[in-house]
Amino acid sequence: MDLGLQNKVVFISGGSKGIGLACAREFAREGAQVAICARNADGLRSAADAMRAETGRTVYTATGDMQKWDDVRRCVDTTAGHFGGLDVLVNCAGASPGGVIENLTEEEWALSLQLKFMGYVRCSKAAIPHLLKRGGGRIVNVVGNDGIKPAYWELTASAANAADLAMTSALAEQYGPKGILVNAVNPGPVATERWDGLVRAYARDKGMSFDDASKQAIKSMPLGRICTPEEVAWVVVFVASQRASFMNGAWITLDSGQRKAIMDV
Repeated sequence: MDLGLQNKVVFISGGSKGIGLACAREFAREGAQVAICARNADGLRSAADAMRAETGRTVYTATGDMQKWDDVRRCVDTTAGHFGGLDVLVNCAGASPGGVIENLTEEEWALSLQLKFMGYVRCSKAAIPHLLKRGGGRIVNVVGNDGIKPAYWELTASAANAADLAMTSALAEQYGPKGILVNAVNPGPVATERWDGLVRAYARDKGMSFDDASKQAIKSMPLGRICTPEEVAWVVVFVASQRASFMNGAWITLDSGQRKAIMDV
């Protein structure tokens, strides 16, 4: 199936590892012009070099902190300047600390909201003028199922993700008539470094070992395993493609039907 992404310009925040990097690879395989953004310049270079070797596509890198408006605007603007425009924004930067309210610090709350929510706000604000110049485009917010299935042991993620989903719906209504389709993909547990950190926090708060906490989490998944970054990327790329031409304001849950109540027994 031709997804219509050949030479489309795609900006991916959090693109140096995990889900963001998997998305970058899939867009490159579809023939898109890809820019990846993250805070760590060395990590970005390594990711870009690996992608060039694997896909044969040139990958543009933009180093910046999504917690800072000036960084966000510079990264998006330089990407659009380099490629001559922008067609797709994938918001994927940010991780929310796990833990229950008694253990969460003010700094952890601020980190979650400043990066996982306000980072998405900043990137969207910076990208929309460029998308409008193209006559439309796509915004795909990689959010997380905590916004739909909140859990008290993932409270900061539940709050930030719910805010991201509200923004997704609002922007879809505002910009859909102008040709910008805005959607959210909400993964459950995904096999990344971030997932190990959440399991450690869950184990700490539940007073169990890491292995037991991991087994409990996997029990909550009807498919008996957690998702891979590539499985998330396949959905993100389709949602950003020309084949998803009537999809706007959608919240796509990608968690195999996770039953979080099982984790609390």
